[in-house]
Amino acid sequence: MEKIRVGFGFDVHRFQTGRDLWLGGIKIPSDKGLLGHSDADVLIHSLCDALLGAANLRDIGFHFPDTGSEFKDIDSKILLKRTMDLIRAKGYTFGNADITVCAEKPRLNPYIPRMKTILSNVMAVDEDDVSIKATTSEKMGYVGREEGVAVYATVLIYR
Repeated sequence: MEKIRVGFGFDVHRFQTGRDLWLGGIKIPSDKGLLGHSDADVLIHSLCDALLGAANLRDIGFHFPDTGSEFKDIDSKILLKRTMDLIRAKGYTFGNADITVCAEKPRLNPYIPRMKTILSNVMAVDEDDVSIKATTSEKMGYVGREEGVAVYATVLIYR
């Protein structure tokens, strides 16, 4: 009998001047980036949390702690690849991901096709199984005040 599991991930990072903006594995032109121990790719971090949660493997901070010097400024695509290795080692196969990025600026729709290509390649999955959507918070809250970016990710895995 096939076992199907669903995972949910959420992450948020605040903006900081003087940093590059990495989202979905690509560098996006912006006058500010996101603050974090790694490259602060909040989209990948949320996706990793969803995957790890679905497989009952705790969270990204457990596997890749921000106290670890080996993870300082690391490319989050490496963390995603390692996360996929962890879920596969537990016998799970990736089904699909549905990701929503909430940001007022920059406008992300032009970058979504490239994000999907990059993430599906890193994860070694079909590009059609990775959905990414962008929205705003209608100028409300910390996202609306352009203080940061929030990402929600849902994944399905099975064995």
